[in-house]
Amino acid sequence: MIKINTPSLPESVADATIGVWHCKEGDLVQTGQNLADLETDKVAMELPAPKAGKIVKILVAQGATVKSGDPLLELDDSVAVAPIAPSPSPKAASVTPPPSAPPLINNTTEKSNQPVKLNPSAKKLMEQEGVSRQEIAKEASGRVTKEMVSSIISMRGDVKREETRAPLSRIRLRIAERLLQAQQGAAILTTFNEVNLKQVSELRKKAQDKFEKAHGVKLGFMSFFVRASCIALSDFPQVNASIDGTDMVIRNYMDISIAVSSPRGLVVPVLKNAQALSLAEIEMAIASFAARAKDGSLTIEDMTGGTFSITNGGVFGSLLSTPIINPPQSAILGMHKIMDRPIVEDNTIVIRPMMNLALSYDHRIIDGKEAVSFLVRIKDLLENPALLLMGL
Repeated sequence: MIKINTPSLPESVADATIGVWHCKEGDLVQTGQNLADLETDKVAMELPAPKAGKIVKILVAQGATVKSGDPLLELDDSVAVAPIAPSPSPKAASVTPPPSAPPLINNTTEKSNQPVKLNPSAKKLMEQEGVSRQEIAKEASGRVTKEMVSSIISMRGDVKREETRAPLSRIRLRIAERLLQAQQGAAILTTFNEVNLKQVSELRKKAQDKFEKAHGVKLGFMSFFVRASCIALSDFPQVNASIDGTDMVIRNYMDISIAVSSPRGLVVPVLKNAQALSLAEIEMAIASFAARAKDGSLTIEDMTGGTFSITNGGVFGSLLSTPIINPPQSAILGMHKIMDRPIVEDNTIVIRPMMNLALSYDHRIIDGKEAVSFLVRIKDLLENPALLLMGL
């Protein structure tokens, strides 16, 4: 019989919350199987089983707060647990559809002669709400989505109005706390500009195949923005500084926080010593951040620190926004959607891939002139990537 305790938490993290138990008393578990999700202010961590055995007793309720070393559950490791049989290969799996669930329905209404094909999510919603195939066929044709089924349900007049309530996760609460801290504790202003990405786009197109073959990762736009930011931060060090009481902390290194979307919300892992990294090293680090954000394997060390942030709302379609500073940092660069727009070059109207840029900054430490000049410097470097690559 062994006790499984809360793993050691870093000094910067006081406690954790039991987010979800993935086991119950009496369950047989394998070595390394995730028993629970532990949520902290910064990341979510898994609780792997150190040995195979039987869960005897769970000592802490879901949602409880625990500290490093607190006992969580008892495991009887003397109980033999059979290994999990491997899943059958896709080739050996049967592909015969169940006879009770034909994928197509003939639409016999006058609206269309095309058959109706149900998406899995649409079929599930129909089953939950008691919607018949005939009812759908009267209103829709072609591929039927969950949204189409919802629209049909809303016209029935018997829609159930329900509300659910769930506690916010520790990460979401921390995000809310830091956003309020930034807005209430700093004098935030935002300056805007636009950048012509024609030369960067052409450079990426020419080098993409060789770059990916050499480094195993695609050449994206973010590495260019990180490199440009590092050069601009060296020219305008106050943008890379922070306020500590009555002091201004100025740094000669650039730890760039990169905003990454995860299933639990926005996370901001830190690219340490970014000023010393090549484009390939930056791209590999960002790809690693994105992959680990999705599977929840980012560590607290990955999230600690940061002297300047970059966020890219353009990947979600944002055309313009005012990003919020990540305290105690003093500035954040916002990237946006690239759109072909008409501009004037040499008295001629041409179409170019343009991006809006936004720099939110703390006016207590950064003057407007510095902020505008910093953003113009980034614009100049991105519009002249040869200077960027040479660090000029």
